Amino acid sequence: MSGPVAILDNVGALSFSDRIESVSAISDRDRKSISINGEADRTYSEVDAIRVGELFLSNRESYFGSLLGHVPEGNGKYVWSDGSVYAGEWQRGVRHGNGKLLWPSGAIYEGKFSGGYIHGTGTYIDSTNVTYKGRWRLNLKHGLGYQVYPHGDIFEGSWIQGSPEGPGKYTWVNGNVYIGNMKGGKMTGKGTLKWINGDSHEGSWLNGMMHGFGVYTWSDGGCYVGTWTHGLKDGKGSFYPKGSRFPAVQERYLNALRKRGLLPDLKKYNHMYIQHLSSVDTANVEACDEQGSRHNYTDRLSKGNLLSLEQSRNKNVFLERRWSLEVSIEKVIGHDLSTELAQSTSDGIDREVEIKIPPILEREYIQGVLISELVLDNCFSPSSRKAKQRERKLAKEVKRPGEMIIRGHKSYDLMLSLQLGIRYTVGKITPVQRREIRQSDFVLNSSFSVHFPKTGCQLTPPHQSDDFKWKDYCPFVFRNLREMFKIDAADYMMSICGNDTLRELSSPGKSGSIFFLSQDDRFMIKTLRKSEVQVLVKMLPDYHLHVRSCENTLITKFFGLHRIKPSSGQKFRFVVMGNMFCTELRIHRRFDLKGSSLGRSADKIEIDENTTLKDLDLNCYFYLEPSWQDALLKQIETDSKFLETQQIMDYSLLLGVHYRAPQHLRSSTSNNQGTRGEGLGVLPEEGRYH
Repeated sequence: MSGPVAILDNVGALSFSDRIESVSAISDRDRKSISINGEADRTYSEVDAIRVGELFLSNRESYFGSLLGHVPEGNGKYVWSDGSVYAGEWQRGVRHGNGKLLWPSGAIYEGKFSGGYIHGTGTYIDSTNVTYKGRWRLNLKHGLGYQVYPHGDIFEGSWIQGSPEGPGKYTWVNGNVYIGNMKGGKMTGKGTLKWINGDSHEGSWLNGMMHGFGVYTWSDGGCYVGTWTHGLKDGKGSFYPKGSRFPAVQERYLNALRKRGLLPDLKKYNHMYIQHLSSVDTANVEACDEQGSRHNYTDRLSKGNLLSLEQSRNKNVFLERRWSLEVSIEKVIGHDLSTELAQSTSDGIDREVEIKIPPILEREYIQGVLISELVLDNCFSPSSRKAKQRERKLAKEVKRPGEMIIRGHKSYDLMLSLQLGIRYTVGKITPVQRREIRQSDFVLNSSFSVHFPKTGCQLTPPHQSDDFKWKDYCPFVFRNLREMFKIDAADYMMSICGNDTLRELSSPGKSGSIFFLSQDDRFMIKTLRKSEVQVLVKMLPDYHLHVRSCENTLITKFFGLHRIKPSSGQKFRFVVMGNMFCTELRIHRRFDLKGSSLGRSADKIEIDENTTLKDLDLNCYFYLEPSWQDALLKQIETDSKFLETQQIMDYSLLLGVHYRAPQHLRSSTSNNQGTRGEGLGVLPEEGRYH
């Protein structure tokens, strides 16, 4: 996405702190040149009331306006030596209130200031004619905003720390529209992109490319349901040509995908408030009413009605806004056949339809290359046995590991307590100034506890689960570990504690522990026994030293250690770990290798990508470059020695295998990945049978 993410363009050598100092800390030498109402001989002690005057500083900067003593107070105009000008309100020598700031390049900001910073609502137009209207925080775009780019593209939605992040809508000048989640200014997460030619894609995105499960629909009604990796079809999927029939349970099927988090949930977007905990200065702002349409929102935001509202700076509140994906099931699947199907069944026709209907094609791709295709019979009624088998197969193909924890699930209260505790821990410790880890940070006494009453208290918010006590073990150590592993605090909280629920895995190990998985698959949470917590805390100093000295360690990455004690019930202890199989590349086969042959084979007869295979199931060789092989073997040896020093015997090597497309086939697809060369954009697919 083109356009700046911060307010300063090429003139940006404006130093706000320097300019504040140049106004509020006037030297004795400069005071001699100060003229107040034309009387240069007044002493500082005599000037004790607000009056209009001029300040001329030795660095060729000047001020004209209201003064309290020798400090700007009220309305005034300040001119810097490079030609930059601020005209507006002042408080104790700093810009505070409404004002207008002009740069020599022609860039202009007009709006709110606080403590010398651009902070609040305002409009910024840079030298290239990029126009932004919206919320600001400490000189950065932060909150709801509306930006028009020089070439005519428009983004309206959430901004965090200077870049589009969270729910939003990007409209290209050619008419293409994306509605969904953004991160770092790129389409990332769940969203829908509709091209001007009528094609659309609804599903998951990563760095501006289709990545993960989705539904691509052509303008003629044909669609492909499957997975993508970095903009290329990758894995198994189903192609429905124009005129073919989606299963009669299409609506139920698509809704099931949304419940599993594989497609954007239309009802969820239509009936939920978007909440930005980071926008603490935005008060209760509702961009449009419950019945407001997309056009109402666009009109209101573009006209600045939202921006003129007064916000309170004293309350930590949510930024609220109704959101609609504006995508119906008919658009997702091309056209609605439910009426036609219902009529055919009501007439008692349980036989093949005489009209010739194109067959459904089951396809498998590797990095955009079609490697297999199976033609399915599409001429059966929705109530037939074949249709039901097809439904079960479709559901199985898109199944993700684990069970979603929703209200009524046995682990629902536990999950809520865990999310509340982690949000509290990370939010409390992140602002604390960073320092070197001390030996005292590794002991159990360094832990802290907090009580979470259901009604809330001064430190904790009200919540829906039962009262519980939260304990965080060695918080400074784990914060340092997260930083070493390059885990952003905001991403960590959003992944585990965001709007999506966790998923519970069905006892993947023999320990009897409960395993939770974040919706983005990045983090795994495991329950521990008290003895296991003691072992982990005991080895924590050596573990910290090991991962600090071995950047490429293969040992499990630990991010947090916590305990929950409900008001009624047993204690639960958790460790948060990295999911080893969460990678940008699609994992086709996964193995748990122990170097043993006794009982080391998978029990499942039917194997899919979520099946964990064992030693005897590994029937292939891996060829590595000599330098890679040496580095890998050296790291395995180093990590094994560390585990040996910790007297840990039961460990294994997790191996994920990604199958690449044949080299002679990949060349033809590498040049046609459907991404636009510059700016934010994805091109529609050129053909229907790629």
